[in-house]
This record gives sequence, C-alpha cells and structure tokens, in this order.
Amino acid sequence: MKWSKSYIYTLKEAPADAEIPSHKLLIRGGFMKKLAPGIFTYGNIGLRAIRKFENIIRDELNKRSAIEVLMPMVHPRELWEETGRWSQMGEGLLKFQNRNSQWFCLGATHEEAITDYVRNDVKSYRDLPKNIYQIQTKYRDEIRPRFGLMRGREFIMKDAYSFDADQAGALKTYDQMYDGYKAIFDRLGLNYRIVQADAGNIGGSQTHEFQLLAEAGEDSLLVSDTTDFAANIEVCPAIDAENHAASVQEPLKPLEKFATPNQRTIAELEKFTNVAAIDLVKTLFFSANEGFDPKNKDLMPFAVLLRGSDELNPIKVKNMLGMSNPPQMLTDDEVAQVAGANPGSCGPVDLEIPIYMDNGVVTLKNYIVGANEDGFHFMNVNHVRDFKATKVGDLRMAKAGDKCPLSNGRLKAFRGIEVGHVFYLGSKYSKMMNAQFLDAQGKAQPFEMGCYGIGVTRTVQAAIEQSHDADGIIWPKAIAPYLVHMCVLDPKDQSLMAVAEKFYDELSSQGIDVLMDDRDERPGVKFKDADLLGMPVRVVIGKRGLDSNEIEIVQRKTKAVTKIHPERFIGTVKEILALS
Repeated sequence: MKWSKSYIYTLKEAPADAEIPSHKLLIRGGFMKKLAPGIFTYGNIGLRAIRKFENIIRDELNKRSAIEVLMPMVHPRELWEETGRWSQMGEGLLKFQNRNSQWFCLGATHEEAITDYVRNDVKSYRDLPKNIYQIQTKYRDEIRPRFGLMRGREFIMKDAYSFDADQAGALKTYDQMYDGYKAIFDRLGLNYRIVQADAGNIGGSQTHEFQLLAEAGEDSLLVSDTTDFAANIEVCPAIDAENHAASVQEPLKPLEKFATPNQRTIAELEKFTNVAAIDLVKTLFFSANEGFDPKNKDLMPFAVLLRGSDELNPIKVKNMLGMSNPPQMLTDDEVAQVAGANPGSCGPVDLEIPIYMDNGVVTLKNYIVGANEDGFHFMNVNHVRDFKATKVGDLRMAKAGDKCPLSNGRLKAFRGIEVGHVFYLGSKYSKMMNAQFLDAQGKAQPFEMGCYGIGVTRTVQAAIEQSHDADGIIWPKAIAPYLVHMCVLDPKDQSLMAVAEKFYDELSSQGIDVLMDDRDERPGVKFKDADLLGMPVRVVIGKRGLDSNEIEIVQRKTKAVTKIHPERFIGTVKEILALS
C-alpha cells in the first residue's frame, strides 16, 4: 500500500478521553476513530491487524476440527427467556422493540443462539462431538465505556461452543481448545498467563482466563513464585502466609458490652481499643434477592463476617450462595432495619438472618464485634457459644504475600488484560433449552457443552498496551498491519522512485506486506509517523544513501540500524523479519 493512496491520517496529540497508552496510540495512528462512546470505526490499517489476528484464530481452530458459522447479532427475547438471562444480564443487555412491538436484544454473547441452532439438527450421539465457532460483533451496554477497545460497547469477538455426549468428551474438547488458545497466543509472541477464573453470568464448573500482562490491565492476578499456579484475584484462594490464631490455651472469656462512641470504622476501633485490625471482626450486610423475580420484593438480608484487616471478595460470596451476580450491599437504613443499629455498630450476636463467616475468623477467640446498638460493641465474642454461622468458607480477597495453594511459596501481584476465556458449561444451557440427543441406548440426554471466547479487538489493543514505547507502537510481527514501512525520502526523484518501486514489488511478491510512504514530506515527519505506526521494519531509501550504495534498515523493537548494499536488501529484510 502506498501512503498517497491510503486513508491514513495521524495526529500529534491524542484526544482528552483517551486514557491509556494503547488507546492514545490507536487514535493518533489513525487505526480507529470514535463514532460514539464505546463505538469505533476501524481504519484500514487497524482492520488489517484485526484480520491478521482473526486468521491466526481460524488457522488454529480449524486444525482442531472446529466449524465456522456466523450467527445474527439481533436475538429474539424468547430465546433469552428460556435461560432466564433476559433479566439476569441486567442493564448490560441492550433491549429494543421492532415495529411489531416484538422484543429483541443485541447479542452480548451467543449461548442461547448456538444452542437453538444445534438442538434443531443434532439428534443422535453418532453426530457428536461438534465444535462450532464464529467471529462476530458483540454489543454490551457498558455503563461507562473507557480505555478504547478494552471496555467498549461494540467489539469483535471469537466465540466457540462445543457439544459432547458426556462429561469425559466435553472435558477432552475443553483441553483441545485450551491447547488451541495457547497456540494462538504463543503465535503473538506476547507475555501472557493462564489463570483460574470466575465464570460470571455464563456459568460453568471449570474455567480459565488468558491474560496479557500490562500495567494498565483491569484485572488483578496473583501468581506463585514457586509453581505454575496463577489465578484472577476474584477466585484466588486466600491462605495466610503465617498462622494467625489465638492461643489454644486461651480460655473463653465472658461476653461483655462496652461503649464505643463515634467508632464507626475498623481503623477508628483499632485506635480506640488498641487491638490490631486482624484481631477485630467486622460484619457486612447484603441482600440475596437479585431482583430477577418482579413478584419477590423481599430484602432477603444476610451477614458476612471478616477479620478487620481483610477485604471482602464479592465473587466468592456469590459463588458460595449460588447467585448469578455479586450481592448488593444493604443501605445504612436497611442495615438499621435488619440489625437495629447503623453500620459500624453491628455484629452477629442475636442476629436472626443467615451469617456467613470467613475462614480467617475461625481461628480467633475472644474478639470484638458490634453490639447491634449504636455506640456499643461486644468484647470476648466467640462463635458457636455466642452465635452460630450458617456456613464457613473462603470469602476474603487474596493478596500478594499470601501462601501459594500448591506449595510453601508466596503469591506475587500482576496486572492483566483478559483476552481469552474458556468455560466448561456442562448441561446448564442444554437442560434449560431442552436441547437433547439420543444416546446409544436410545435415551434422551442433554448435551454437555463448553464455551470459548477471545476478544479479537481487545487483544489487538492489549498487544499495543504491552508492546509500545515513548515514540509509538511496536507491533508483534504476527499481527502487524504491514511488516515493512518504506520511507522514500525523495519521491519526486523518478530514478529513486524506480528503485523504491522495484523493492516494493519484490517484497510484495514474496508475501511481505509493505507500506510505502511516498508523501512529499520532510524526513523527520516520515520517521516520526513510522515510529508512531510501529511496523516491525523501517526501510529508508534516499538519494544520498543510494549514491553511496546504502539502504538503511531500522528494527522498530530494538531501534538497531543496519546499512546494507542494495543487492543484499531483500535477503536482509527477510532475515530480520524471521528473527524479529
């Protein structure tokens, strides 16, 4: 492609709403342009990177006998009602009526659509397994779209769905797709981790995320310093690095109420009582009513107990209670209604609601909690004697320095950008949607399903977030819009252009994509744009160089400069690209 024939318009400055480097560079380089919040037009060079990544995905999935289809972006309400997700997906699902007053939504995900597609055709175990994928536009009505394609409303995603006759077959397919994802992300040559994760609204009993490591990542990851254990902080087990337990010999002391005027926070109570936060217990209040059933308006309150130094993990609470979404915290008025006091003065003693206790509290004795009376606390509280927990489990947020679940090592913190996610769904959707096949005995059975997503546009931006410098993008070779950026310094010189055209044609004929900057611009402008756009190799062809039988080659990643004879030009470029 010649710049003079292209549609590339670069900017010196990024717009104010571009917050992270990758977002700024995509806008400045003309790779995309905002049409509305969270919605972008992809320019030609941006689309080239997207299509190259899509082709990597297709190549690896096709090797694993996956079948590509294309499903509609617009879905009828009835399908989503079958699974209950018409209401469970909440405001993120964009719903609308057509001219006939029929309700539809824009596809945020396609479990319902693919299950409907398969249940009408696949009737026998002899037809299984099936693994079907698409690369399609999705729409999720983010309340606050930000970070460009990282948290956009409209985006391109690869989603695949597997159908097997039994769990063993489904887990075998899961492993095949897991390996396929490793192959896909290995081909990008980027730094990524595979981590244990939460299934969220999609559901399922086994799931892993593929995370590109980057400072601007929205996800917090914890990675062992001694094993290959890695997990999203949402699901990472919280295990104290050192035992923190009350002395086994310490006797249970009598329950005693004492005044704590104006002590509403753990920090205030710690200072007031001179007791470390790790030895205090805080009580948090939530509602188990997710609001999906309009006929059920009951509050359904419950309490969670944590050590004062710990942070609640709402995903773990959600999973313990089998909820679809993390629970909503009660308002101050609702807490007062349930416990008889304002937050900060509440505790588990005499509470008549379910109480869920974190493992960290189990080892404590004679601790302090709110007395359910404003301005008062109890000391010497002990579970079992003074109250009974409905259930005990891991409900706190893990943190750097905690013990690795697989060894005596410690966890280290990283930031990550989720770019891929694999789920073993089981029969969740097939049962709800009555999607069945006949087994070898002629008995109807629900399909065992898996779900596998890759954020295509998100991965392209994530690659830039991980691979850039102060001057611009450093594209991974696998998805670079062009492999070679040719800067012609004297485009009005016909003899010089003839040489540039010759090299351009030779590289192109050997499958090497070339962007030729043939603009009548100063060399400095061309070099700055070349750095900004970030193609792996920059070639400089100028009159002074050719007169000296030299062509300059610059590697974008290392900025290494090589000056070679024109006769060695093609071979040298191919050699650099093979190694870069």
